[in-house]
Amino acid sequence: MAEVIVFAGTTEGYSIGRFLERHKIPSVICTATEYGASLVQGDDLVTVRAGRMDADQMTAFFSEENPRLVIDATHPYADLATENIRNACKAAAVSYIRVLRSEGGTDCDEIRAATAGEAAEFLSGTSGNILVTTGSKELAVFTGIPDFQKRVYARVLPLPGVLESCLKLGFGPDHLICMQGPFSMKMNAAMMRQYNCRYLVTKDSGAAGGFQEKIGAARECGASAVVIGRPVREEGITVFECRRLLCREFDIRPKPEISLIGAGMGSEESMTVEAKRVLAEAELVIGARRITDAVRTPGQDVYYEYQSEKIAAYIEEHCEYEKIAVVFSGDTGFYSGARKVLDALHGSARVICGVSCVSWFMAKIGMAWDDAVLISCHGRNGNLVNAIAGNPKVFAILGTADGVGKLAGKLVKYGLGNVLLYVGERLSYPDEKIFSARAFELTGYQGDPLSVVAAVNENAAALPCTPGIPDACFIRDQVPMTKEEIRMVSLCKLQPKRNSVCYDVGAGTGSVSVELARLACDGVVYAVEKNGKALELIEKNKNRFCTDNVIPVSGSAPDALRDLPVPDRVFIGGSSGEMREIIHTVLGKNPAARMVINCITLETLGQVLTVAGEMQFEVFDVVQISAARSKTAGHYHMMNGENPVYVITLQNPEHFSGQEDTP
Repeated sequence: MAEVIVFAGTTEGYSIGRFLERHKIPSVICTATEYGASLVQGDDLVTVRAGRMDADQMTAFFSEENPRLVIDATHPYADLATENIRNACKAAAVSYIRVLRSEGGTDCDEIRAATAGEAAEFLSGTSGNILVTTGSKELAVFTGIPDFQKRVYARVLPLPGVLESCLKLGFGPDHLICMQGPFSMKMNAAMMRQYNCRYLVTKDSGAAGGFQEKIGAARECGASAVVIGRPVREEGITVFECRRLLCREFDIRPKPEISLIGAGMGSEESMTVEAKRVLAEAELVIGARRITDAVRTPGQDVYYEYQSEKIAAYIEEHCEYEKIAVVFSGDTGFYSGARKVLDALHGSARVICGVSCVSWFMAKIGMAWDDAVLISCHGRNGNLVNAIAGNPKVFAILGTADGVGKLAGKLVKYGLGNVLLYVGERLSYPDEKIFSARAFELTGYQGDPLSVVAAVNENAAALPCTPGIPDACFIRDQVPMTKEEIRMVSLCKLQPKRNSVCYDVGAGTGSVSVELARLACDGVVYAVEKNGKALELIEKNKNRFCTDNVIPVSGSAPDALRDLPVPDRVFIGGSSGEMREIIHTVLGKNPAARMVINCITLETLGQVLTVAGEMQFEVFDVVQISAARSKTAGHYHMMNGENPVYVITLQNPEHFSGQEDTP
């Protein structure tokens, strides 16, 4: 007894038949011809029945098999077959499901005809050769076209009976193309060029019937498509909706084959051969709209999404898809969302690399990129100015229309206006734009959001990557400054991460802010200071060291801290008697924040020790540093002692917020 009976005859029908085969559902696949039967292998649970049946025969067959479902996946033009199946299901009290093709769309020069006769009538008033791709059954109507023996080329199945009937209609062998599909767009176009055809006749047979490939060929050849529209507008479901119904009905849980694909910049030319092959086989394509629309093909379902958790949830909920492609622009390993999606899928996907924008662009400008600093500012923080100041070659993904103009403006502000910028926009697309100019020439420039830049700084002077910039390098004036040795110890105790959000409370000249900003190069440092003169010095030192991620904040702590983003690292160099309140404010924002406090007076040390005792910090460390500097006295050198400084570290790691470095 069959659980499911499928009337095939289309790609969709055979697909459903093979789906039932794979999942061992007792079924009968019905085809009108022996050729159709050969497309489904069959086994002990799935049998194939070839031959046409009328409504009475179908009713008797359904009563004998007593299936749960009858699936009608016959051709869109098989009106009589559909009517017979529907009536037989009603008579046998069996559930009926109609599976439809998606109807093709077109943007070429298209002429619609309700019937083959109407199409032939239209073509009778035209000149030029015609390629008819509707098969042999209705070919007789095209013999009414004047000079059809010379103008009409018919593509038919390579079967003896078909060839004989075409010859009897008056078509010569040189006007018959006896071939079995499917046909690619290029093959269709090659046939049209071979026979110099100005018209292509096709039925609107949907994506699975090669409709888009025919229309695409007509468009490529500058020809007109004469489309014979569907005779009946039907209601039904897609093949994937049918699969989903079968999964629910028979509790099928297929394990899909998932591929994470780097699809290049967007054009077909920037995709690898492997990526094209896997994408062509996919039933569902997932990704951001721009890249998904660029790579999907007719007949594929699509889900526009880029958030990893939503993608994983959608795949889990939609068991009807057995081959899924999740696409990402560029390469899966270069600032790509592929890693997060792979984690969300618990590693159950294969990763296919793509062509990254850095390799594409740098090749276009004839420049190696193995010695470049690579940065992405697309939806991320990044101290791009500092990287350009300290490195001869920097490549960056920007991602906004004003990205180049803003970068150029900042470079001019920090004295880097002569840096040479190579700009690339809409890489790989037909309107790709690549040019170069000095930064001072590009301030205010508006371009395309899909943009990258390569900055070449011939005068780059990299500072040491470890803390300890000499005091003499800072502009100090008469404002107090945390000395070089104290900065080194304090920053080592603070342990900033690349993407840390930092406070420098009582920033003074900004020496700690500058060094902290260089360590937290993908993060941000808020330099909090109440002294107006000190704020001016912070801005000057920020400009001197190109630390664009230092943000001066005017005001006194703790009030000035309340509206700032949540920190994970806090340095307190001055408290103005508000130490307890400052510590409580920081912990109120982030109980896991790591704090390093510098104390000179015993009173301040006492305040910190009292608060630390009350709060019972798990990390509690006090280091006293006594530094002395040499001083010349004639021919002698004497050590001149500095005031001792207490460096205190506080943190509650059990409340750790989970913030980590991002790539």
